[in-house]
Amino acid sequence: MSARHDFFCSCPQGLESVLAEELGEIAQMSNSLQVLSQVPGGVHCQGRLEDAWLMNLHSRIASRVLLRVAHGTYHTESDLYDLAFSTQWQKWFTTERTIRIDVSAIKSPVKSTNFIALKIKDAVADRFRHHFGVRPSVDTKSPDIPVTAHLSGNSATLYLDTSGEPLFKRGWRSLTGEAPIRENLAAGILRMAGWKPGVTLYDPMCGSGTILAEAAQMLSGIAPGVNREFAFEKLNGFDPQKWASMKKTSAPLSLPAEPTLFGSDISIRSVEITRSNLESAGIRMEVPVRQMDAQKMLPPTDKPGILVTNPPYGERLGMRPNQNRTGDEAVALFYDTLGSTLKSHFAGWRIFLFTADRDVPRLLRLKESRKTPLYNGAIECRLFRFDMTAGSNRKKPST
Repeated sequence: MSARHDFFCSCPQGLESVLAEELGEIAQMSNSLQVLSQVPGGVHCQGRLEDAWLMNLHSRIASRVLLRVAHGTYHTESDLYDLAFSTQWQKWFTTERTIRIDVSAIKSPVKSTNFIALKIKDAVADRFRHHFGVRPSVDTKSPDIPVTAHLSGNSATLYLDTSGEPLFKRGWRSLTGEAPIRENLAAGILRMAGWKPGVTLYDPMCGSGTILAEAAQMLSGIAPGVNREFAFEKLNGFDPQKWASMKKTSAPLSLPAEPTLFGSDISIRSVEITRSNLESAGIRMEVPVRQMDAQKMLPPTDKPGILVTNPPYGERLGMRPNQNRTGDEAVALFYDTLGSTLKSHFAGWRIFLFTADRDVPRLLRLKESRKTPLYNGAIECRLFRFDMTAGSNRKKPST
């Protein structure tokens, strides 16, 4: 299939600009992929079907790569049935494939997205039954072909999800710590922080090692999708040999002679999980990870670098409430001590803290140089940047 198609690459809210930048880099590997526009929640692209393979293989920030197969206006549920029934599904897959219908809606007049999913499923089934006398089966857990309907006002778009499992599922995570951030969010944060392979990176509250694993795969030249399967492999016209050839082009890079990635955590279990996940992610270079309280940390190298971390809550911060202080007081004490540590030992470093707590700059007694709204799922968070220049960014205590 050499025809051009419209794609929508979804991403965590707030990462649209860095996703567009990344897709622009991926487009340099193709003579047909074009990045068109950013919208809330993702980026529109256009290209050949093989470009969907390329984006699934190489995008670290996208959540899904959706292939548009139909678009129209509607006023009733029957209009949506008609739109789905008129779509040439048989062009894309056979009745031997299982399907699932997912529906999202923004400012839509429909009352039930579940009912719309049922109507679209009936339309797909009726289309196949009309042409072939049989229909594909539904699998709500692990479908071969996920179909997505997006309703915005009175406009409806039908997509084939070429990714299948969301792209943050790289296939390497064997163990998790407490509330780990998703891999594509970690990759987006690294790009927002301006980190590039070769620059020193330190995560002092590494949890399950997501930030370190993403950076280590970038440094190693390991494509994020090289060790997993995709829904596009079940579509008509898929060429396994061409796909295998595409994956071979993402050969690992030569490894650095000296470590540039470093991690630590107060929890020995988190340190062990991080080491295990780095091994599962195919990392063959040395990434020093050790047990350490972030309040007492020191720079891992003499040369300033970038510190990126997602501070957790509770006991992993050493903030266990006791008879002398409440949980809030323990949090305030932790961040006050952390701010002093950063000020004393990390001059010249760029510090990036990703957190849902908007009071972190005040608690650190540091003035952020930038704060960027990002979403971790449905939770609104901030990526705070602090430029550690001696004596210039400490906030004065309130009186």
